[in-house]
Amino acid sequence: MPDLVDHLAELTGFRDRELLDVTLVGALRDLLQTQARSVAIYRSVGEPGQERWLTRALQRAGEMAATADPSWVDIDSLPRQADFPSRLEAFRRQAIVTVAGALHLTLFPVSTDRESLGVLEIESDGALDERDRRMVLSILRIYHNFQALLDYSERDTLTGLLNRKTFDESFMKVAAEPALPGSAPLLDGRRAVPVSSHCWLGVIDIDHFKQVNDRFGHLIGDEVLLLLSRLMRASFRFHDRLYRFGGEEFVVLMRCAGAEAAQQAFERLRRNVEQFAFPQVGRITVSIGFTGLRGGDTPSAAFERADRAVYHAKTHGRNQVAHHAELVARGELAEDAKIGDVELF
Repeated sequence: MPDLVDHLAELTGFRDRELLDVTLVGALRDLLQTQARSVAIYRSVGEPGQERWLTRALQRAGEMAATADPSWVDIDSLPRQADFPSRLEAFRRQAIVTVAGALHLTLFPVSTDRESLGVLEIESDGALDERDRRMVLSILRIYHNFQALLDYSERDTLTGLLNRKTFDESFMKVAAEPALPGSAPLLDGRRAVPVSSHCWLGVIDIDHFKQVNDRFGHLIGDEVLLLLSRLMRASFRFHDRLYRFGGEEFVVLMRCAGAEAAQQAFERLRRNVEQFAFPQVGRITVSIGFTGLRGGDTPSAAFERADRAVYHAKTHGRNQVAHHAELVARGELAEDAKIGDVELF
């Protein structure tokens, strides 16, 4: 019992979801002791019909720590859902699935209040007994409830996107991540994004949103915001970080191969919004400004550059994507002389 309490205390001591998954896997591997050959959490990612399994945490017998796929792994390199039918069955049915064999598999669905995330997979020499199954289910309930608390703290209540107060921490974490060498094999031989990867920040603003609220009311305005958040999820990749900063302002933090790839990603969102028929409102558009992250950047400095690009887009016709560096190169914006948040006069 003391070991279980210690693990639960450790499990609920983190506010980082990646560490939470790693801690969960390590706790179960320790509590099941020699019976478990491996414990893993696999998350379902990708577009409908193209879903893949992302390894959130995997710890095998004899290993001191769990391993995981990196945040920016190429989704096409991940194993397809259909290649693991038992895992897929547990995920779709939201039920425990067992597979007998030389090594016994027990698969538990993992979910939050918002969505079904994936599965917890335990590989053991024999079937888990009823006591162990109840223990795993109890810990997963605690995990589920703690995820709900994190969602309440970190996510916008209307759209489900990340909220503004999580931005600074995410920004510093992403900015500190080194470019992953494309030649370096990762978990199970899969590869990361190319070495030319960079981080980009985009600010998205709905054009004439005040007119939507004035004409149709705030309930319809909220529906527009909710639908836009869904278009954002469909337009960007599973590992891109999407935020609602408040009102009609949204932010994207992502890594891609260069300015052209970033431009294409933001253009994809702009087109998807322009072509979407919003109920009652009809057509709306967005203006987008983006910037590359620089060495020594602060969240406010990068956001200000992207925001200036948005302002330029809105004052030059709206419904367009503006790259801050290009505007400066063309002389349409002046480059501020700043170091972090300190302006040099």
